[in-house]
Amino acid sequence: MASLKELKGRIKSVRSTQKITKAKQMVAAAKLRRAQEAAEAARPYAERLNAVMASLASKVGGSDSAPKLLAGNGSDQRHLLVVVNTDKGLCGGLNANIVKEALKKATELRKDGKDVQFYLVGKKGRAPIKRNNAEAIAKHFDTSDVRTPGFEEAEAIASDLLEMFEAGKFDVAHLVYPIFKSALAQDPTTQQLIPVPASEGDAAATKGGDALVEYEPGEEEILEVLLPRYVRTQLFGALLEREASEQGASMTAMDNATRNAGDLIKDLNIEYNRSRQAAITTELIEIIAGAEAL
Repeated sequence: MASLKELKGRIKSVRSTQKITKAKQMVAAAKLRRAQEAAEAARPYAERLNAVMASLASKVGGSDSAPKLLAGNGSDQRHLLVVVNTDKGLCGGLNANIVKEALKKATELRKDGKDVQFYLVGKKGRAPIKRNNAEAIAKHFDTSDVRTPGFEEAEAIASDLLEMFEAGKFDVAHLVYPIFKSALAQDPTTQQLIPVPASEGDAAATKGGDALVEYEPGEEEILEVLLPRYVRTQLFGALLEREASEQGASMTAMDNATRNAGDLIKDLNIEYNRSRQAAITTELIEIIAGAEAL
């Protein structure tokens, strides 16, 4: 059984930890609102851009003059997984779930005989992916020196990917990132990024609207500008979703840690009081026994 001094030290240590987790919970809660608003504000633009891309792709996608970003390079053997993880820990199982989704996708592709490489964004997902895929890491992109990653970082990542695609280093790129739903739910998802896929969900909407839309100067010229912007927008949205997911997961994890610390303090206090009571009882017995001996 631990001594009274040891129990007192443990209670003090757990209380100090509880103060830290409570402070981190409050900081995450304050940041979550802004991150959630930013992620939700970016979604309508991305959805509208997807609809325009679907309309243009339905007209140009099958032609011989379709841009490479839309038509691809004629092969789908080499796949690149762009995995968007966080730079900070203490956010529950968020990063583990993202890594799990990426490795699951990699396993599926390899079963089909495809070559898989990883483009890692963020620091926390690197170690578990490197453990069994060290030779398959194509590149890292560090966002830890930026307080809040934004469009500038998304543009830099997109430029890297587009250069790699033009150089023929991969055929298909998939984006793996979390989608923020609530502080309790952040769902990892995988979507094709390059070549830009035609949106199936908007096919019905664009099918009946083609006769009402005219593009100037022309579909192909617009796609040359719009396709790189689409890639940047998807990456920007993924970074915003990551930030909101990180703060939500961190708030939930720190809340659970604070509650667990409170429960542990209660248990330690009970143990301390029992030990103290036992020590007092033992001293009283010794005193009474000594008095009777006299």
